[in-house]
This record gives sequence, structure tokens and C-alpha cells, in this order.
Amino acid sequence: MKAILVLEDGSVFEGVSIGVEGEKIGEVVLNTAVVGYQEMLTDPANAGKILVLTYPLIGNYGVAEKFNESAKCWVAGLVIKEESRIYSNWQAQGPFGDFLAKNNVFAISDVDTRTLAVNIRDKGEMLGIISTKDASKESLMKKLKASKSSAAQSCIKDISIKKPTEACRHHSGPKIAVLDLGMCASFTKQLASLGSSVTLLPYDTTADEILSMKFSGLVISGGSEADAGLPRIADTVKALLGKIPIMGISTGHEVIALALGARLTRMKIGHHGVNYPVIGEGSLKGRITVQNHSYVVDDASIKSKKGVVVTLRNVNDKTIEEMESKALKFISVQYYPASPGFGEPNEAFLRFLKMIPAAKARAAGNARSASSGEVCHAKA
Repeated sequence: MKAILVLEDGSVFEGVSIGVEGEKIGEVVLNTAVVGYQEMLTDPANAGKILVLTYPLIGNYGVAEKFNESAKCWVAGLVIKEESRIYSNWQAQGPFGDFLAKNNVFAISDVDTRTLAVNIRDKGEMLGIISTKDASKESLMKKLKASKSSAAQSCIKDISIKKPTEACRHHSGPKIAVLDLGMCASFTKQLASLGSSVTLLPYDTTADEILSMKFSGLVISGGSEADAGLPRIADTVKALLGKIPIMGISTGHEVIALALGARLTRMKIGHHGVNYPVIGEGSLKGRITVQNHSYVVDDASIKSKKGVVVTLRNVNDKTIEEMESKALKFISVQYYPASPGFGEPNEAFLRFLKMIPAAKARAAGNARSASSGEVCHAKA
């Protein structure tokens, strides 16, 4: 079946539907990663977005449940150049096409994604609409215009856990709470591998409720950016700064900045991929990070914040990628603290746990295996 993608600048891209039929509107963003399509589709931070994958062949290694970052696909739509006819991977449990159908994903293939990527890079991220039932550019443009003028909606209330839920239990070690704006399963696993018990909390949990539960530390997870619910969440975090060790991840990093009174800046082209270099102030040692954000903390607005130190910047555009404050007991990362591989935790999680006195020795040691008394449950 034919399908069409129309951008708000009037650009039209035709293709073939490989997902469910219908119509969806969302912000069109590029991701330059060669692998990880399943993780991207199930990443709650991509909720409501039309995701364009710039790598030309998608589905060649199939899918497996273990790589889901959450229990469902959150994207409004997916745009690719070509769907692989075969898949080959020793971990694969099925083909990509079946995964799209099972998760009711709006998806288009046979699109000239190279031209589409150039268009987005030249003009910036913008709204788009995918349709399998309306091929009229004029009609679809009217729908886009109407959508843009409507009030901003909150995705976080739909993404977040509905009640406090124990995600991972360990017989000893720190009790970590996650203010769930869209926590990725891989991050929960890293915390568990370091001996932590992890409890997911609804996004609207109050500061008093969090403190009354006597957690050792708090993680503000990644999630939907520019969400209508973020100001309220920032007020909650403001009341917690300095009272409990906090780690902010991606959108959680932005929430901490808002809680400090800083501003966020919209980027023309966000950072969405797996090969973004970062470097510390005054350092010559860089490293490569995974990133998925379209907003950054405004430099000028954070400089006046006493005791807050910018510890990492993006090598390419000098945007802030990491902040910390000993006085306010937080570390926040704009990048994704992805595992470097072989079950090894990201060093950002190690530094966070070292902020918790009882967890210092455990965080400094090797990651624990799942056989050490740890029980983990998938987020519903």
C-alpha cells in the first residue's frame, strides 16, 4: 500500500506502508545509528515522534525481546529507506516486520531518506504527518497546521508508571528511586548490576512523598522533552536538591537545570545517534557517547548558579553534556549513560552511587551478576 510523509515546510516524500494503516502527526527527527532500531522504537523518549533512520537497511538482524527498552513502541511513526527481506543474528527471535505489526507501528519504507535527511538538516526539525489514507498534500498540510496550533500535550503522564513499582530487588545495597518520565530498561539493569534495589515512582510523586520513603538516592529518568508536565516536575526536584543524592538522565538532566532556574534552548538539529564525542573542561581526553535530545541547557543561564560545575561538553558544538554539584548532591548527564558492553556499567552510574556513603564500596567494585540474589521485573 502506498504511503506519504508531508513535512510542515511542504516537502512530500512517497513510500510504501510496512506497518499499520492510518494517519499520524509527530515531530520528525533523524537518528544516525547503524544499529539499535528496536531500542529506538521502544525508547519512551521518542514518544510522539516520527523517527527517520538514516542507515539505509533496517531489519537485517531481526528483533529479540531482551532488547526492548520498555514494554511497547512509543513512536508516532517510522521512516526508512529499505526493509531487509531476511534477518540473521544468533539472538533474533523474529523478523522486523512482525515486530512492527505486533506493536501497531505506522511505518514507511522505500523513502529517499538521504534527501529527507538533508532537508531536515538544512531547515531544522519540524512536524510531519504520515498517511496511508490521504494522498492530498493540501489536505495533510491543513491537518499539520491545525495540530501545531493546538495546546501542548503531556506524554509523560501516559508513559510513567501508575503506582510505585519495584523494578529490581537486591538483598543488600542502596535503595534507588526513579522518578519515571520514561526510564529505559537498560539503565535499570545497570543500577541492578551494581547491587541496587530500584523502585519506579510515578512522575507526579511529590518531594515529601519521596523523602518519606527513605531512599538512598533518586534518578530523574529520560523521557519526552518540551513536555507540558516538566515545569511541575522541576518544582518537585527543586525541593529535593541538596536533600538526597540525585542523578538526572537526558530529560532528567534538563529537569534539574529547570529546577536550578536555568533555561533550555531548542537546537536546530538535535543530537540523535551513537557517536557524539564529549570532553571535560581543560581535558584532552574525550569519549564517544549515545545521545537522544533536541534541547540543551542554556550556557549563560547556568554560569551564575553557585556550586554547579559543567563537567563535559560536546566536542562539535560545545553544548553542555554533564553537570554536577557536591553541595546540591547531584550529577546530571545530557547523554545516555549506555553500557560500554559486556555488562559493564557506565561510569556515570558509578559516580552517582559513590555519592551515597553506603554504596561507595559496592560502586567501586565490579558489576554484580544477576545470579547474586537480584530479582528484576519488566516495566509494564
